[in-house]
Amino acid sequence: MCVPPPPRTADPHPHKPEGDVTPMSAAPELISPRSPRVSAARRLAKRNFRGKEQLFLAEGPQAVREAAAHRAADAATLVELFATAEAAERYADIIGEARDAGARVHLADEAVIADISTTVTPQGLVGICRFLDTPFEEILAARPRLVAVLAHVRDPGNAGTVLRCADAAGAEAVVLTDASVDLYNPKSVRASVGSLFHLPVAVGVPVDQAVAGLKDAGVRILAADGAGDDDLDDELDKGTMGGPTAWVFGNEAWGLPEETRALADAVVRVPIHGKAESLNLATAAAVCLYASARAQRASGGCRSVTDS
Repeated sequence: MCVPPPPRTADPHPHKPEGDVTPMSAAPELISPRSPRVSAARRLAKRNFRGKEQLFLAEGPQAVREAAAHRAADAATLVELFATAEAAERYADIIGEARDAGARVHLADEAVIADISTTVTPQGLVGICRFLDTPFEEILAARPRLVAVLAHVRDPGNAGTVLRCADAAGAEAVVLTDASVDLYNPKSVRASVGSLFHLPVAVGVPVDQAVAGLKDAGVRILAADGAGDDDLDDELDKGTMGGPTAWVFGNEAWGLPEETRALADAVVRVPIHGKAESLNLATAAAVCLYASARAQRASGGCRSVTDS
């Protein structure tokens, strides 16, 4: 008697994407360096492609973890992730969070990661994220109490670091004017160390419109400038910094243009008590933002950042 062969079972993954990471014990295939997915990721290092695709790169475990946890307009921010086998094992929790967020995860060799990455020493994880900037009108509608406005800031590292400082100081929003660097420049994203995913950021807002909108929302405008007429310590001593405040920061090399300074309610300098010629932009921004944060949080007002 002939015994019929057992029925064939269906392939549980008949259309598995190339390089998609399955459990490590399943020995997943590496994505090909010639894959269209790799080519598309590589192009995101250029601003025109980022703008066209509305996508940007986030590199390293901290940025990828924050991207995986972030959602905007009911859609996951992280859409794709490339990981070396070593990184996938070391950061298995991040890989799991990425997949839970719906991102397509690819296993890649170090050469592919180096090809996509914009860093000298990649950390084995490169994510592709949706643009997440917030309309300026939404920021105004939220009635923010502390805002950082980056006007004429051209260095991407400075922009990302100021964003990080604003996040740490508890600012509710950051605004990049139309004369400032691209928020999604890889150096800006890296310098923000994940803070890009923590607070609303508006981009491309003309500085005069940004100032006018914030003033209409009841926010006092302080321009940070080393040649300012008002001293930060004096502002704190007068007790005028406890209300909603927006700090306007300019280009590190030449400061704020006169027409931008004229828009502010006050032009404030950080006092230099020692022999240093000046502070860099990110340090000055941290001092100013934390001064406002303390004044806003102090019970009964804040007299001075140096009071005991």
